[in-house]
Amino acid sequence: MDDSYAWYSGNSSSKTHAVGKKQPNAWGLYDMSGNVWEWVYDWKASYSSATQTDPSGPTSGSYRGYRGGSWYNGSGYLRSAYRDYYSPSFRRSSLGF
Repeated sequence: MDDSYAWYSGNSSSKTHAVGKKQPNAWGLYDMSGNVWEWVYDWKASYSSATQTDPSGPTSGSYRGYRGGSWYNGSGYLRSAYRDYYSPSFRRSSLGF
C-alpha cells in the first residue's frame, strides 16, 4: 500500500486522523480506504456469480456491510471490495459512518 493514500496499522500510530490528510483516490474522494471502516447501504447477502452492474442487496436483514479497512488493520484490508458485516448497533473506534 502506498502510504500517501490511506491510514492503516503501518502508518496511523493507532488512531483516527482528520479527513483529507492523504491523497484523494482516482475519483477525487478522500479517505475511502483506511482511516475508519465505512458502513454500506446493503444488508448481508450472497451475491450471484453472474455478471452484474451495481447489484442491490436485500431490503432488510440482521447485518449491514462495511468496507475499506481502518487505521487498526493491515494494508490487505484497504480495498472497497473487502467487506465484512455486523449488526447496525455495533460500535468501534475504527468504524465510521
